Amino acid sequence: MKKDWQTRNLGDLCRIRTGKKDVNEGNPDGKFPFFTCAAEHTFSDNYSFDTEALLIAGNGDVGKVSYYNGKFEAYQRTYVLSDFSEVSPRFLYLILDGKLKDTVSKQKLGNTMPYIKVGMLTDFQLPVPPLAEQQRIVGLLDEAFEGLATAKANAEKNLQNARALFESHLQSVFTQRGPGWVETTLGEVIEIVGGSQPPKSVFSKTKKADNIRLIQIRDYKSDRHVVFIPRAQARRFCNADDVMIGRYGPPLFQILRGIEGAYNVALMKAVPDESKLSRDFLFYFLKHSAILQYVIYHSSRAAGQIGVTKETLEPYPIALPSLAVQKTVVENIQELDTETQRLARLYERKHAALEA
Repeated sequence: MKKDWQTRNLGDLCRIRTGKKDVNEGNPDGKFPFFTCAAEHTFSDNYSFDTEALLIAGNGDVGKVSYYNGKFEAYQRTYVLSDFSEVSPRFLYLILDGKLKDTVSKQKLGNTMPYIKVGMLTDFQLPVPPLAEQQRIVGLLDEAFEGLATAKANAEKNLQNARALFESHLQSVFTQRGPGWVETTLGEVIEIVGGSQPPKSVFSKTKKADNIRLIQIRDYKSDRHVVFIPRAQARRFCNADDVMIGRYGPPLFQILRGIEGAYNVALMKAVPDESKLSRDFLFYFLKHSAILQYVIYHSSRAAGQIGVTKETLEPYPIALPSLAVQKTVVENIQELDTETQRLARLYERKHAALEA
């Protein structure tokens, strides 16, 4: 902190009050922003404030700071900072947004429902430079944030483009069929085997000699929720290279593989007639967008239907080349898939670095 900067209490720099409304007084279709203690504001038909203000969540997303200038409504546990003295609201927002949430999280009261008392805010100390210096800092930071936002948007766009390129290739492979491809339906060349659901009372988090992993859709994303069941309770089994279909969303119709064990009712196994159809060819066929749109359409039209069913999938048309051609097709897809995943990891790391 420079010599001409002063340490001041937040209560000396602005007026601090709370809103008066209850959460249920909002209206998602209302005209005015309604700042509650949730991560995102909702809306209200009415407003109690018409000013430039900082809004601080007193519970819920404790310490979250928002900036707004205009007409708005506020929840009774949302702190409204206004009537600023000796400090630019934008400068104050940039300091509090980076410092308040971390500091207050160490002081917040309560266990099940943490909250902030007004004294925590009035006595909160922060460095305050002269106004000209505040404006210079705000200008520098706004320019930096704008550059970061542009870089993040570009990284996200590049990630989307890489995935779109792969999807476009899948779509062209399975819709622009080559000579000699034979038209049939999924029901003619695969068997769909539903999972089974043992009672939760037999679940265990410990691997033992006489139990087996119970696979759920979420397990294909992480190992944080691994559970095991007695082998005697298992009815449906899959290997790591089996093609598995997620029956429920979101997202609907996930095509999965890579885990060995017993699988539950949220999953179905697609078993190909391997004299006609390889597992790898089936795996990529089920991932192309045309069949996804077909499943979404028919699932939305089926009254009372829950999730994806074999009855929906079996009539879907599929064109099959020879097994030798299927192998070549899969090799080309896998090469592009590997490159797409490499680019995705690169862009995801770049996005995370920019966010940090």
